[in-house]
Amino acid sequence: MKFDWHGGEISRATEVDSDYRNTQNVRRFLSDQCGPEFKFDRELMAWVRNGAAKNMGDVADEWSRRRVAR
Repeated sequence: MKFDWHGGEISRATEVDSDYRNTQNVRRFLSDQCGPEFKFDRELMAWVRNGAAKNMGDVADEWSRRRVAR
């Protein structure tokens, strides 16, 4: 069964699949995890969609890692 990126309950364990979408639901989850300064950017989106297995916790951690590296 495909995950509903628009209305499904996202947790850190939610797997990023080939149907992943940048929705308001995803933005709310990542803002909760990363803080109000969270923004999507092209580099992060390329990383999210690179085909490697990951979950939403990995996405939040990667965004935070990139912020520290700046």
